[in-house]
Amino acid sequence: MALGYQDTLSAVNIILNSNNVPSIVGEAGVGKSALVEDLANRNNAKLFTTVVSLSEKGDLSIPVPPLTDKSFINTKGYGTLADVQYGYSHTLIEIIKYAEQNPHTNIYWFLDEFNRGSNGVQSELMNLVLQRQINSLKLPKQVKIIIAENPDSTMNGFEDSEYSVFSSDSAIKDRTTRIVMDVNVSDWLLWAKSKNNQAQQNINSAVIKYIENNQNMLIINNSDNDINPTPRAWKRVSDIMEIPEYENVSYDIKFDLIAGNVGSEVASNFLYFIKNYFNSLSIDQMFNDDFPKVLKRFEQLDEFKKNKLLEQMINKVVEWEPRIAKRVDSLLDELSPDGRYGIAIYVANNTEVLQSIYAKINDVSNNDIKALYTHFQNIILSIYR
Repeated sequence: MALGYQDTLSAVNIILNSNNVPSIVGEAGVGKSALVEDLANRNNAKLFTTVVSLSEKGDLSIPVPPLTDKSFINTKGYGTLADVQYGYSHTLIEIIKYAEQNPHTNIYWFLDEFNRGSNGVQSELMNLVLQRQINSLKLPKQVKIIIAENPDSTMNGFEDSEYSVFSSDSAIKDRTTRIVMDVNVSDWLLWAKSKNNQAQQNINSAVIKYIENNQNMLIINNSDNDINPTPRAWKRVSDIMEIPEYENVSYDIKFDLIAGNVGSEVASNFLYFIKNYFNSLSIDQMFNDDFPKVLKRFEQLDEFKKNKLLEQMINKVVEWEPRIAKRVDSLLDELSPDGRYGIAIYVANNTEVLQSIYAKINDVSNNDIKALYTHFQNIILSIYR
């Protein structure tokens, strides 16, 4: 049975805590690498990654000639023998150094795309997974190994898989715990809306909105398509949309940028949706979305929609606070003179709203609320000047 993101994360965590090796199997782009990074962050573990598909035999360790005279051994019957030593990869050296400096911190060594490495590379990694050592070098106790693999036609449930992989050795299969990971839209949206290390949403709000309304577009496994949307592809789309220059380029450039990640058909559907999404605003977005983007969308609306939205926003305020007052004040400036007057009169005639604003204006920390109240006053007084 395939598990979604959150269930896979929990399962892998249990396997690691039982001192066994998890093997996460899933389609390319499903989020295996992101999951391992997330788990390391949650458990305060140091993460090291080796992409096995890019590795060559001898990358982790390679024999080197004796470095001193003491490395030569003289024998009576066999002549002089060289005690061959090994040079180790930079990653392995960094793991050893970190383990010695942080003996009480868990280390995750992530072997990504394991079965896309050649049989020679996989054989070299056998002792690493099975015996936790490379040649004579044993891994520190706090090092925990995690494997990720793409589907293999020899695996149950993946008989029609067409990935270019090398079937894993039966000894590897017998010594690891396989967890099949699939896309769960609810899990992905939960992760997408959560904050990253920079306190920003993991995924652009426009992409989130699109997937919420088109859940079948999160992943399409169609071998006839050259490019398919995957969680990883949507992350790239999100990153592109966060670049300031993106907003200023032509539709054709935007199309190619999106299509290069999720395919032409999905890109066309996505941009059509976004065009309509950006030309409309919900009350929730007016309260909570990034305000420069809210302001830009608000400017694109006709006068009637602007007035109705701002009126609805004012009605929805439970308790006035500086941040909300500042937003309403800025949006008020985007209305025509008649529109501003209409909103000001609406507030003046709404005793409950007026009193809730007035109750806050004497507090020094609420200067933005006082500024909004004064703005309303000046709009009304300007009619009589």
